[in-house]
Amino acid sequence: MSTNFPRRTADVLAVLRRPRWIAYLLIAVLFGVLTANLGLWQWHRHGYKLDRRTLIEANYDGTPVPLNDILTQPDTPLRHQDQWRRIEAVGSYAAADQHVIRNRPQFGVYGYEVLVPLVLADGSAVAVDRGWVPNAADAATLPDVPAPPSGQVTVIGWLRPSEPDLGRQLPAGQLASIDVPELASATGRTFLQAYVILASESPAPPTRPAALEPPDTGLGSHFAYALQWWLTVPAGVILVVVMARQTARDENGEQLVKADAMRSGTSSGKRTKPKKVRIWDEEDA
Repeated sequence: MSTNFPRRTADVLAVLRRPRWIAYLLIAVLFGVLTANLGLWQWHRHGYKLDRRTLIEANYDGTPVPLNDILTQPDTPLRHQDQWRRIEAVGSYAAADQHVIRNRPQFGVYGYEVLVPLVLADGSAVAVDRGWVPNAADAATLPDVPAPPSGQVTVIGWLRPSEPDLGRQLPAGQLASIDVPELASATGRTFLQAYVILASESPAPPTRPAALEPPDTGLGSHFAYALQWWLTVPAGVILVVVMARQTARDENGEQLVKADAMRSGTSSGKRTKPKKVRIWDEEDA
């Protein structure tokens, strides 16, 4: 390697102290902060999905427990560790208070989920998601839904927390989400602070809405994406330093060429024009 183009650290630092290069460094640092936060966001998504899978695997296939062992009062909140617990509840369906939840996908097709209050022995109710039905002819028309069994029913299913209120005004009998307080307001009933995804009911009716798909326990690619973002954190700073190093090298090279040309011109009694340095001249040096 030629020694005509020194690349000392001091020369690089001198370039980086210039206002324009300071701006480049600031942009590179901001890029690093952005990619670090994107990696952190992907890491949190990975942690959320890992926690969800652990919870589902621990609870989903468990032995059903009585509903009132978990939700002892209507105002008892559903604990995080009790999500996806299999429960058993005994009551009677209030078919007249049935509501359908719009825009719910099932195997890639959008339709409705059917929500029916199950009235318990103490007079409170728990919302039961009995399954999925396809869309009706238009958004204002309620779909045809198989009726729930009448009389006393034993329901086995999975506990889920109430969903957020989406703030949409819909026709009577329809909801935008499984928002238990909104269902309570629409029906005038007192509900437990969770709802149940139906697994089975006894006595079983001749037909029922299609059972919902099992929960997705895949982790996705969030962990790999987090690593990719974090690996790019120093990329901007490295690029700026490499560019500064090349700039310092080019400037030192021009100074040496000019100095050599000046010495050559003085020794012959005349000044000569400095020779232009080309890229391939550097490579051959």
